[in-house]
Amino acid sequence: MTPVRPADAAGRPERMRAVRYDRYGGPDRLRLVEVDVPRPARGQVLVRVSASSVNSWDWDLLRGRPWYARLGGPLRPAHPVLGADLVGDVVEVGDAVRAFRVGDAVWGDVSAAGWGGFAEFAAVDAVGLRPRPDRIDPAVAAAVPQAGGLAWQALVDVAHVAARERVLVVGAGGGVGTFAVALARRVGAEVVAVDRAGKLDLLRRLGAREVLDADDRDRDPFAGAARYDVIVDMVASRPRSTYRRALRPGGRLVVVGGSTRTIAAVAATGGRPDAEQRTLRLLAARANGGLDELGELVASGDVTPVIEEVLPLDRVPEALARIGAGSVLGKLVIVPQG
Repeated sequence: MTPVRPADAAGRPERMRAVRYDRYGGPDRLRLVEVDVPRPARGQVLVRVSASSVNSWDWDLLRGRPWYARLGGPLRPAHPVLGADLVGDVVEVGDAVRAFRVGDAVWGDVSAAGWGGFAEFAAVDAVGLRPRPDRIDPAVAAAVPQAGGLAWQALVDVAHVAARERVLVVGAGGGVGTFAVALARRVGAEVVAVDRAGKLDLLRRLGAREVLDADDRDRDPFAGAARYDVIVDMVASRPRSTYRRALRPGGRLVVVGGSTRTIAAVAATGGRPDAEQRTLRLLAARANGGLDELGELVASGDVTPVIEEVLPLDRVPEALARIGAGSVLGKLVIVPQG
């Protein structure tokens, strides 16, 4: 149980618990500490965090790898409290904020607005938040912003996936991948899903037409030519020629994540179509892109986030280790209060 802490005149606690790190490394760098509750600066709001969730980007920033994870802080972390997915209620409003008032239910991917979800309170830029649909449970909502947004942008905004198209999703059993499978199935596409053997039953339940073990060399999803209309790869590591060969004329590859070499090679194409109008694109993600649309789908039950487990704040190091191991089915949600 969270201890009762002294409060200020407005009833806001003066201290809070947060999971912090000060040096790059593994989960052992993380510490659950008690610190002052931050005050919102101009353009910010203070949010009492109801739930957050763990993403692979948290893992990259924790370790400071790949190299671009250190762009904001070459020697020390720029954001000592990780957690990009934020769900909660506004408890204080900074100067010049007009979009929100105290008591508003909010959510968002705050990776461009200050991070801080792995804490009981977070002061973040108001532009990084959206009004939260009241029909979505906070723990469910926390699974959506970053992972759901990446899947939406890859499949809907960039690939424009359509009914009856054949879609290959690589890394399908994680947070982004499970949303990608669900969104592709929703529009009537035929999904081939690739991930580790322990995730294949889940992918079948999500409606994948075919599931492939990523470690089974006898069933290579890229064997053969012109098999797919769309490829969405979360862990891209193959040469451009392999992706082009696997795509049908007019096919689209969207790389969400992967090796530095493959990311650079795909980015170098600039999305220019080849002679058969096949395009290779690196997703230029936008925080909260598609979140309003996803909110409607989740609230209506058309899309259900896959949540493996809901964990308390003191288990954030464990959650990051599990993300790093690649063993999580869908999402891990963090509930800091209580």
